Amino acid sequence: MTASAFTGSWGATVLKNGGARFRLWAPAQRSVTLVGTVGEIRAPMQRSDDGWFELETDAVPVNGGYSFEIDGRRVPDPAAREQVSDVHGPSRLVDGAAFSWGSDHWRGRPWEEAVIYELHTGTFTPNGTFAGIEQKLDHLASLGVTAIELMPIAQFSGTRGWGYDGVLLYAPHIVYGGPEALKRLVDAAHERELMVLLDVVYNHFGPDGNYLHLYAPDFFHPERHTPWGAAIAYEKQPVRQFFIENALYWLEEFRLDGLRLDAIDQIHDPSPTHILEELAAEVRRTITDRHVHLTTEDERNIVNLHERDSDGVVRLYSAEWNDDFHHTAHVLATGERDGYYFDYDIDVSQMARCLAEGYVYQGETSPSKEEQRGVCSKHLPPSAFVDFLQNHDQIGNRAFGERLIALSDEKTVDLLTAILLLSPHIPLLFMGEEWGERRPFCFFTDFTGDLAAAVRDGRRAEFKRWPQFADPANRLKIPDPNALATAEASRIDWNFKNTPAGAARIALVRNLLAIRKRLVPHFAAMRSGQGNTEPWSAEAFGVAWRMADGQTLRMAVNLGEVPVATSTHADLTLLYESSDGACASLRLGQVPPKSVILGFEGGAENG
Repeated sequence: MTASAFTGSWGATVLKNGGARFRLWAPAQRSVTLVGTVGEIRAPMQRSDDGWFELETDAVPVNGGYSFEIDGRRVPDPAAREQVSDVHGPSRLVDGAAFSWGSDHWRGRPWEEAVIYELHTGTFTPNGTFAGIEQKLDHLASLGVTAIELMPIAQFSGTRGWGYDGVLLYAPHIVYGGPEALKRLVDAAHERELMVLLDVVYNHFGPDGNYLHLYAPDFFHPERHTPWGAAIAYEKQPVRQFFIENALYWLEEFRLDGLRLDAIDQIHDPSPTHILEELAAEVRRTITDRHVHLTTEDERNIVNLHERDSDGVVRLYSAEWNDDFHHTAHVLATGERDGYYFDYDIDVSQMARCLAEGYVYQGETSPSKEEQRGVCSKHLPPSAFVDFLQNHDQIGNRAFGERLIALSDEKTVDLLTAILLLSPHIPLLFMGEEWGERRPFCFFTDFTGDLAAAVRDGRRAEFKRWPQFADPANRLKIPDPNALATAEASRIDWNFKNTPAGAARIALVRNLLAIRKRLVPHFAAMRSGQGNTEPWSAEAFGVAWRMADGQTLRMAVNLGEVPVATSTHADLTLLYESSDGACASLRLGQVPPKSVILGFEGGAENG
């Protein structure tokens, strides 16, 4: 791969022969003026019949600022590659081909090798930047992680936030270091054989700093509403290009290894070919010289986007974030049944089904929603599901952002971690989870004025349906998302990893991931879930996955306090036992209390 800048329909592109081309779709306008901040250069742009404005000029130097003036008002480029300052100010002209890459050898990693580590750039390290992440890559590589996944980094209003309210979707936030610092991070990760994935938000724009309504009202459907405002008109070609090209921009110019598309159930497109299908197909068609992975978040438990072809090759999307695994694990660990946890039992049968077949809900009626949810998923390979015990949503969407370790006992969390990291599904860890981070991860933003009050009050109102927050006085205790202290409290504590408890948990995770690495060749050959469950009690179960070489990978789990009888497994070849002697007991037909055992049956381990 050689250094090159992505060229798309939107935004500013530095030309090889000098100068730059600027493009903006503003169908509601008759005139648009390019304004350069250096010398206050003003140049009218040429309008075409389809609403595009374009200008080639050398009036704006590389790294210089520019804006579009519309009806006397200056707005940033919606496809800006970088901002000079905040989302309301000028954009910066960036030469995307200027960076000198050092990892030209990198061709990515197969999806089955993925062990994902999700992190938030602003709270992962003390300085909260891409450079800060770069300094921690050796720790992640030594742990056994193979991919880091960045929560959204596209520029949003203010200097702190989760990133899901981004408004300039092509601009890495300047508080994190901007585009060049992101490229340095990706380059350094690839040198350590780490993939870099990015969470992107294509279902809405944030509430502050989005000016598209002013000059391109056709970008939206004002008559159709989403939880975040007017729906996006994905069937319009310029709109379609904006998002499809954004995906290609991150993957090509920044050499990212994949994208996670947030809340795709909110992307409604009446086109004959849905934009999600076209986006993935275009990525697969365009990037053929390396591994690229696309994943989705979708509470509907769908499978049509994640099907494989007859050779087992991904057609569109590699995997789906599997909330069912999290929810059933959380209920087993905590006993909580409020909200969406009402759909999950304090019984291990749902977890067993999840491990064997993918989803828990495959068309059954959701008690909390009183409607059918999901479709059959057992024909998909285990790699089509990304499982987790914690992620930004499942921690941060709690009122106080508590982590699982604060809600359950350490032994149960260790057992669930073993299940997560040793199953054939793709595992995901959330930052700090490897050492049992105790600090919360709260929802936080950086809005001001009426918007700040609306976000704070709306956040607290979301918890009315939880019994402990039925009293308004209790809701007032929920942290204010806009308070600086809320974000600061969410910064992970790197010192804890060196405590005896932190070091012990890191050793556990490192050992589990070393075992998983030996299993990857077996997982890669799995064309479907191939799992059979064995219910032993309300707290104990077994799952047996049939491998392509004829062996059976068997996991035995007992989360209870008493031993449970099973059939004998005399020929089990041990891979992992959570306590000494657990495998010997299983061979004799008993699963000890509080234990997880993994091994092969039907022959010696291969690979």
